[in-house]
Amino acid sequence: MHQTPNKPIGIGAIAWHIPPDSLDNFERAPGLNASPELLHDKIGVRRVSRKDPTQETSDLAQLAADKLFDSGAVKREEVDCMVVVTQNPDGYGLPHTSGRLHGRLGLRRNCAVFDLSLGCSGYVYALAVMSGFMQAHGLRRGLLVTADPYSKIVDLEDRNTSLLFGDAATVTLLTDEPVWHIGRFDLGSDGTVCEELAVVDETRHLYMNGRAVLNFSAKQVPDSIRRTLALNTTDLSEVDRFLLHQGSRHIVRTIAKRLDIPEDKAPFWAGDYGNTVSSSLPILLGDERISNDRRVILSGFGVGLSWGSVMLTRDI
Repeated sequence: MHQTPNKPIGIGAIAWHIPPDSLDNFERAPGLNASPELLHDKIGVRRVSRKDPTQETSDLAQLAADKLFDSGAVKREEVDCMVVVTQNPDGYGLPHTSGRLHGRLGLRRNCAVFDLSLGCSGYVYALAVMSGFMQAHGLRRGLLVTADPYSKIVDLEDRNTSLLFGDAATVTLLTDEPVWHIGRFDLGSDGTVCEELAVVDETRHLYMNGRAVLNFSAKQVPDSIRRTLALNTTDLSEVDRFLLHQGSRHIVRTIAKRLDIPEDKAPFWAGDYGNTVSSSLPILLGDERISNDRRVILSGFGVGLSWGSVMLTRDI
């Protein structure tokens, strides 16, 4: 590992891969007893992206990582560490997906890699874990990978999940020469309701109590964002964009309403690929529509049921 005097770690670049194949929700809706109004107003997802059945989690991650390397943002031999955020790893999870990805990307042997088992809040948690880990050990370049293809566990006949979740992978370069500076975090969890979003033992399919997840999100996320603003001594009006986990259009709108902010400041942009779990926030953060934003709040929430919020700033 390349160790240097400890410097603050931030975000340097982001790349992602959304599979080209997808399922048309409006074509499928009648068979799932879903009205056009439900799709448009509540779910908000027109199509859900789907990986090829032969692809593994690490395949999606490799496609995203190759885009990052091809961009010239970092060289393979410069990578000091890598974390893969997933709850749907390759095979049975042994060996860890980050280990497999390490070999396939041709990273150095003295590069620390490990998996982080978190879902929708995973990107924010991983930012906290990796930035602290890298700064503590004087590391300069790290890859934060998100890849959680829910097509592995979604029942196509389940309206609650089949019309919502899409596959994707992202790679974020964490570096001591950042574009985005990482502020202070608000992290938490309520394990008393963890079974409201879980894989059921008997079927190995995902179960989601949509009402419970909505209630959790509407209550916890606005408070988390307010605490994050206070921790970073920032007023609500000073934030250019609130990038919320793309749980559904209704959830994002509900949170925006609770914060009393306009919808364009808390956008739902996942209509053509769906809720990509831990990949949803970095895809938003890499969107050219925020190219002029200087201060944003990221907030991820879901499986656990957990939440994580952080403020990012950059100089333009």
